[in-house]
Amino acid sequence: MAGTKKGGAAAAQTNKSKYGSDFYAKIGAIGGKKGRTGGFFANRELARIAGAKGGRISRRTKKTA
Repeated sequence: MAGTKKGGAAAAQTNKSKYGSDFYAKIGAIGGKKGRTGGFFANRELARIAGAKGGRISRRTKKTA
């Protein structure tokens, strides 16, 4: 049943019963604390430039006359 929705629910139930109902909250918190890059907030100018680049990319197809 691996890789199915039903299998995932069963695995989640097993993890919660073995390691506590807050299992996923705990592993998520560990991952969040391990981050050391600071993200875009650490460099606002870089974030501004990246946002401008993304804004210029059109997702619409070019209309050929």
